[in-house]
Amino acid sequence: MRSDSPAVLISGSIAFDFILLFDGKFRDHILADRIHMLNVAFLTPSLQRQDGGCAANIAYTLAKLGGWARLLGSVGHDAKDYLKRLASYGIDLGSVIELDNCYSAQAFITTDMEANQITAFHPGAMNLAHELDARQAIAACASSAWGIVSPNGKLAMLEHARAFAEAGLPFIFDPGQGLPMFSGEELLAVLELADALIVNDYEASMLMQKTGLQEAALAKRLKALVITRGAEGSRLMHQGDAIDIAAAAAQRLVDPTGCGDAFRGAALFALSKGCEWDDAVRLGTILGAIKIEHAGAQNHPVGPAELSRRWTEHFGTPMPAALL
Repeated sequence: MRSDSPAVLISGSIAFDFILLFDGKFRDHILADRIHMLNVAFLTPSLQRQDGGCAANIAYTLAKLGGWARLLGSVGHDAKDYLKRLASYGIDLGSVIELDNCYSAQAFITTDMEANQITAFHPGAMNLAHELDARQAIAACASSAWGIVSPNGKLAMLEHARAFAEAGLPFIFDPGQGLPMFSGEELLAVLELADALIVNDYEASMLMQKTGLQEAALAKRLKALVITRGAEGSRLMHQGDAIDIAAAAAQRLVDPTGCGDAFRGAALFALSKGCEWDDAVRLGTILGAIKIEHAGAQNHPVGPAELSRRWTEHFGTPMPAALL
């Protein structure tokens, strides 16, 4: 981590990803008129176990960019080597708790040839992440710039959001795959505390359905609303303006796992360096493209020369000096 960077507190899951590749298309094997009695199996010749978890993935990109990433999460008895790897990236593990009586969270992610994914998730130690006191984590940092509440145990997400707000720490709400756990009322309560919301287009639709708020109404409650749309780019709603930012071209499509987390880690780094939201989303866009070119969520390289080159090629302007 850089000593001159304020901390970014990253609350969320620390997990193992079992990544399986299906050499076909899900839609060719799912009968729409039989969806009510779904019973399918996919042959997956390729299997890899990768380090993952939303918070750990976000922290990886942020730390690789040179930021101070402090993880707030929980792991089981099987994560000792994983924690060593996270520490080697410069990630601050001072607010990670280790539990000896359970496994770490595990995700089983099957990806088809169209980059669609079906995921099964075992929460394990993540369900006890609320035992971590976020107030102590905030107090342990000499200075903090931003926080993010990403998918985690439900109690941890609610408690850490309240702790960030009470401390006056601006934070992003990133409910992700955790959205189905929350009622509309609970989501509205967290949105009242959050400064920003980042969701993909599917999550945005679910959130709007649960809360009864449309996109414009959501944006009015926040300083920034970011909706990512994969290859169609991202939409930023900020200070009454809507800005569409085109997706950056990837040199090859290898694995979409963790692209959203790379986007968030990069955006948080930019915000922690004092950049505006539009540049934060632009940096996230570049990192999302770099990540999809590599297998796993924590294997993509992050170098200033390559970032600067891609930024200039895609946006037609030099990358801001604060990000170099």
